[in-house]
Amino acid sequence: MRTEPPGITNTGAPNRRSRLTPEREAEIYAATLDLLRKSGYAALTMEAIAARARASKATLYRQWQTKPRLVAAALRHTKPLSLFGVDTGSLRGDLHETARRVALGAAPETALLASLAHAILADPELGLALRETVVAPESAHMDTLIARAVARGELPPDSPAAAFLPQLMVGAVTARPLVEGCVVDEDYLSRYVDAVVLPALRAR
Repeated sequence: MRTEPPGITNTGAPNRRSRLTPEREAEIYAATLDLLRKSGYAALTMEAIAARARASKATLYRQWQTKPRLVAAALRHTKPLSLFGVDTGSLRGDLHETARRVALGAAPETALLASLAHAILADPELGLALRETVVAPESAHMDTLIARAVARGELPPDSPAAAFLPQLMVGAVTARPLVEGCVVDEDYLSRYVDAVVLPALRAR
């Protein structure tokens, strides 16, 4: 079971008491992502999720309010590893551990993430839900990683690339399938960290 920082729950709603058991939530999340992979976001409906999960639409709306929030919560819940707790004692070690976790979490779902990136263009509410529930917590962990590196003297406090670390990591995941026709893995991201990310962060 993944440990999350205080204030972050698997439903995407901080500090809200759940009316469902964790097991029941997991079943609904699994049904949501299964349908999402098969039909795509635009065709996904709360009715279909309710039927697949053997739940009522009222339950889904009471717990998550909207389809975008349910999809975002399902993605957050099923992430194999969060970046929470990454602290190896060095910037390079932290980035390589980040690369390992990104590869484990993002690579198997590259097609799904790409489809959602497209769906965000037509559904701003989905983009907001994903940023609040999935992106923001991980970006905060990267900010912590950068702050520690600055405190240790490994990075200048005014590193221009530091603000773009989340984009650098996500960009590799989404770009490799387009450019090379294959998904990222730990080895690829590790080499990417050494060749691209670290030099960018250290440049003044």
